[in-house]
Amino acid sequence: MEAELAALAASGATTVVGLMASDAWTQAKQRLARFFARGGDESAVDGELELSRAELAAARDESDELTAADIEADWRQRLRRVLRTDPAAAEELRALLAEVGPAEGERGGPVHNTVSGSVHNGSVVQGRDFSGGLNLYGSGAVPPIQGSQGAQGGQDAQDGRAAR
Repeated sequence: MEAELAALAASGATTVVGLMASDAWTQAKQRLARFFARGGDESAVDGELELSRAELAAARDESDELTAADIEADWRQRLRRVLRTDPAAAEELRALLAEVGPAEGERGGPVHNTVSGSVHNGSVVQGRDFSGGLNLYGSGAVPPIQGSQGAQGGQDAQDGRAAR
């Protein structure tokens, strides 16, 4: 159960930080403040959310990925504390994320991929939302043979020769 709550906290933190950089922030912030306050001072949590949003915007403007990751980690830890202390919070968080999070299939914020150096002996794949299995074969590699070609075809593929 702890792993499930940790995964929920991570998903929640990713959603919270993603919302901070989106047009949906205004609508989501009030619900998030209510969730985190847990009956306490919502205005204090609202201020913390806004401070994190300002720090996140500054970090992204400066391409400071470390600070952006720290902000997400802070909210993940906070979510984990809420989930540990209030068992009912897990279902409430799931419902909240379904309501304020991106719709199924909707893309989140920008993706920044960097490949540096001058020698690459393998494939580099850049993008977002890969699914359905991604098979890559490096230079000179022959993909595994499927079907009924038998052991000889497999040996040829291991030797680097294509079975014909």
